[in-house]
Amino acid sequence: MLKRYEKFLEKYDKKLDLYFEQQCEFINCQEGCSTCCEIGEYPYSRLEAEYLMQGFINLSKDTKAIIRNEIRNIKSENQKMYKCPFLINKKCSVYKYRGLVCRTHGLAWFDELENKIKLPYCVNKGLNYSKIFDRETGEVFLPNPIKEPLRIDSILRSPLAEKYELECGEIRPLIKWF
Repeated sequence: MLKRYEKFLEKYDKKLDLYFEQQCEFINCQEGCSTCCEIGEYPYSRLEAEYLMQGFINLSKDTKAIIRNEIRNIKSENQKMYKCPFLINKKCSVYKYRGLVCRTHGLAWFDELENKIKLPYCVNKGLNYSKIFDRETGEVFLPNPIKEPLRIDSILRSPLAEKYELECGEIRPLIKWF
């Protein structure tokens, strides 16, 4: 299953690359910016969590210890919103193995369920899309948002995911997988 998921990710990442290219004038992300990883719930499917653990296995003993400690702290404090435990020194320690929520973060897309354009959290900090977002009214002046839903459940039920016959399992906050 993980091999099929990797093949799915290869194709899906190419699609995401095009989306990021289309919206590049509104995106300020760069190496070292970890605003999106500093506070969240990070929904992961069972399949994504298993893939993430493949990346964890390959980490150094010291890095694993840091991550385990972060997970213990988050769980002991029973935090609903937290810094991603895999974020170390403002870098993702398992970048290749990150989940869909991480891969799609930073893009603006039209959510048909809510009938509105969804923007990344960092717009509130004056980062991505801040030049086309009115904080007072909540209006977004983006001419061509992505029409494809970028919610994890939609991605994992997409025709591309079906092509790879993915069995994704339950979706829950990342910390609940530990």
